[in-house]
Amino acid sequence: MALFRRRSGEDGAQDRAGWRGLFGRRAVEGPAAAGRPRLDPVLGDESARLLVRQAAAGDWAALRPALADHTGDADGTELTRLTAMVAEQAGVEEWTARALADAPDDTLALLLSGARHVNWGWEARSKAQAKYVSEDQWKTFHQRLDVAEAQLLEVAEREPTWLAPWYFLQISARGISLGPDVATCRFEAAVRRSPGHPASHRQRLQQLCQKWGGSHEEMHAFARTAMLAAPEGSPLGELVALAHLEHWLSLSDGEDQDYLSSPAVVASLQEAAFRSVLHPDFVPARGWQGSFNTFAMAFSMADQPKTARLLFDALDGMVTEAPWHYLSGDPVKAFTRHRDRCAAAY
Repeated sequence: MALFRRRSGEDGAQDRAGWRGLFGRRAVEGPAAAGRPRLDPVLGDESARLLVRQAAAGDWAALRPALADHTGDADGTELTRLTAMVAEQAGVEEWTARALADAPDDTLALLLSGARHVNWGWEARSKAQAKYVSEDQWKTFHQRLDVAEAQLLEVAEREPTWLAPWYFLQISARGISLGPDVATCRFEAAVRRSPGHPASHRQRLQQLCQKWGGSHEEMHAFARTAMLAAPEGSPLGELVALAHLEHWLSLSDGEDQDYLSSPAVVASLQEAAFRSVLHPDFVPARGWQGSFNTFAMAFSMADQPKTARLLFDALDGMVTEAPWHYLSGDPVKAFTRHRDRCAAAY
């Protein structure tokens, strides 16, 4: 898929992006002045970085108190976020198994084991299209997700107020194809505990994608409805951009770029950005860089460099794997290429 097959007009809605900074930072004057692009899984959060190191070392005694500090949080988002980061680490499945053998009633260890089995399952499946996944890969994928299901449902029963199990159960349900009714119930369970939780909304969007048995119509309707139901300045406007990128991804060469650069899609992206991440009421909470990367890629792909540049400037080189992995195996290279092209347009 070419980066820019044709150019569309940039007058009108894009002119609203004429202000020069985000979060009090002056916009840079070109790629040389911008921060060096880097992929940081913890997005500069040093406390999370320490937890990830402890997880890699298998130091549950040090890691557990940090997670326990967030079990009483009102919305459960921080426990969910930290658990997701830790669960990405190889080997967590081994030492959580030992921790549970020593303390079967440790619900935090059970949560982390369940979350790790979700990630571990997807690692076995790989990112390949379903037709390229071997029978042995499918078998391992389902075995690991079956363990995740049992453990996370047990966590949900023990701790009915926690968001975290319901977040991960959305992912496991999609993987083992439990069907739309179960998927809907799990999303609703998550948002009852944290109504504006961006990550749960992203999982719901994936569930509604055509590639997972949904449709473009369902996906776009969900994204727009969620954005309009949230207050202005909410990060949920990102869902609109994600939906357009998922739609783009499903199209053939030629059709894909024509779709993203169409006036209707550009107007939709502008509305979503200025209602969410570029709205004066937007507050950059932890993980805000993910939404900015999504919008930056969408606007760059839609051939809207002025708006894209606002987002790239605010990111100051902070790259997230998604959605840049849709373009190449190296998100940093894809980010850099698009950022520099947008900067060079002015």
